[in-house]
Amino acid sequence: MITINRKTKETNIELTLSVNSQNPQVTIDTGLPFFDHMLDQLASHGAWDLNIKMTADLIVDDHHGIEDVAICLGKALYKAWKSQTNKRYGQRLLPMDESLSMVAVDLCGRGYCVTNLPFTMEQLGGISTEMWQHFFYTFAINAQINLHIDNRYFSNNHHLIEGAFKGVAYALKEALLPNQTSTTTKGVL
Repeated sequence: MITINRKTKETNIELTLSVNSQNPQVTIDTGLPFFDHMLDQLASHGAWDLNIKMTADLIVDDHHGIEDVAICLGKALYKAWKSQTNKRYGQRLLPMDESLSMVAVDLCGRGYCVTNLPFTMEQLGGISTEMWQHFFYTFAINAQINLHIDNRYFSNNHHLIEGAFKGVAYALKEALLPNQTSTTTKGVL
């Protein structure tokens, strides 16, 4: 179990993570119910035990809390994937009703993120839709992974973001599977 705590003038986050769980236990309370729902999708479909407790200056806006959770979750994932030999690569083509997302991930030590999430609303579930791209970028940089999310088409904004979170979950689940052999010709990632 990996524990990350982050306390700033704007947020206080306590997070624990364990990957490759047989029976995922998920408890999330960020004060943003829709964010909790997306994080639950990530953990439950990714087979993670995840506990997050966040207090943040939500009266200001959603930015600080979501960004700091992404930092903490990314750092925890980095520790998790570095502690074992993994398959390294994962991918998922994920349909969610009328929405279709493609996700690819590389646990490589080189943080990078490319997203195509073409929302047609400025807010969803009380959260600025611009925060989702920022969440994934901040998460990938702190996890030191290469993450690509491409929505091919959609008509429902909820399905767009939920499909992206589930796609990331399944791609990471595949990449985090234990592997007995090296996944690099360099000898080290």
